[in-house]
Amino acid sequence: MSGRPIASSADPACSDSPAPSEKPGERLLPDGDFPDPTLDRNLLREHLNIRDMCVLILTILAVFYSLYFTAPILLPFVFALVLNLLMIAPMRFLTQRLHLPRHLAGLMLIVMMFGIVGGIATTISVPAAGWITRAPQTLPALQSKLALLSGPIDVVQRDYMRLSAMFSGHSGSTHTTHGVSGTIGGETALSRLGSSVLAGTRELAGGFFSMLLMLFFLMTEGDTLLRRCVEIMPTYAKKRRLVEMATQIEQNVSLYLVTITMMNLGVGLVNMIQCWATGMPNPLLWGVLAFLLNYIPIIGPLTGVVVYFVVGLFSFPSLLYALLPPSIYLLIHVLEGETITPMLLARRFTLNPVFVMGSLLFWDWMWGISGAFLSVPMLAVFKIVCDHIEVLAPLGHVLGGPTRRTISRAIVAQLQSEP
Repeated sequence: MSGRPIASSADPACSDSPAPSEKPGERLLPDGDFPDPTLDRNLLREHLNIRDMCVLILTILAVFYSLYFTAPILLPFVFALVLNLLMIAPMRFLTQRLHLPRHLAGLMLIVMMFGIVGGIATTISVPAAGWITRAPQTLPALQSKLALLSGPIDVVQRDYMRLSAMFSGHSGSTHTTHGVSGTIGGETALSRLGSSVLAGTRELAGGFFSMLLMLFFLMTEGDTLLRRCVEIMPTYAKKRRLVEMATQIEQNVSLYLVTITMMNLGVGLVNMIQCWATGMPNPLLWGVLAFLLNYIPIIGPLTGVVVYFVVGLFSFPSLLYALLPPSIYLLIHVLEGETITPMLLARRFTLNPVFVMGSLLFWDWMWGISGAFLSVPMLAVFKIVCDHIEVLAPLGHVLGGPTRRTISRAIVAQLQSEP
């Protein structure tokens, strides 16, 4: 019978054996899938590393996005957490020494805090509003007192206008602002500032009451929440680690907050006395301002120096006398920030100034002035968490300040486990 020959099993085209181009034990997967691990393990590992890095970057961006847009919800909660750490000592005094119920003690502390904040705000609101209203009328006098600096300022302004015209494609003509136009511009800026302050009052009040409510429940139910978190830990080692971490956060951060608050009270009181002694009006207002600005590292005291200098220009007839209040303010800050406070905190808790500044800039960009106030406490909590997690222990060691002499137990265990 004629016809097409039937292929035998020895024919390579019909056999089940691998193609000659394939090595035994290696088969390519369909197009679009990852290659078989036996083909090229290094290439597969590289693909996985790139994928993990991309996922990590996207996760970080998503966290930043969420932090930025959930600020109205997160800010009262974070402020309540920080104030809860500050209220631990008086809360324990009321509940353990005076044997008051936790809810009654928490309510007493909330009412006391609300009364203090409300009383100070009411006292300084009238002089602060007076300064905002009076500032536009005093701008011409301020300009005359700064006549020595008008020449360099005009040169810088002309150069800036010339460069702006050059890059924008317009003619090189410059326009300088003098006299009434400068006053009108100052009035417009100050009126806009006042409008923005009034517009944000409602949001500030809502956030303040939300913070007080959250603070009340944290003070009364915080121990129960920690106990429940410990109960769900699967092993005894993890339970112990969580308790140690919470205890260290409570001790170190509360000690830091109490120390900083007491030092800031001292700074505010001394500045109020020096404002009264030098003849600056409304010394209570500037003392409260110095107290608040001292919570913001580096940028806060620099802002205070500028504010005291401007107020001195408004209040005193000569430029030399106007330099006296900001000079005393700067001296007080140097004595407090470079000697007293580091001496009190160095044995218990220190942070690297580089990371303090980075945290300040980041949270100020993320949450504004509220983030600047919270930057150092949040960095302190993050460092303590890193110290108790073995993977993050090196990062916690780097976050420590220059006076840090000990190595965390997690790093010691990691070094001992190495051959």
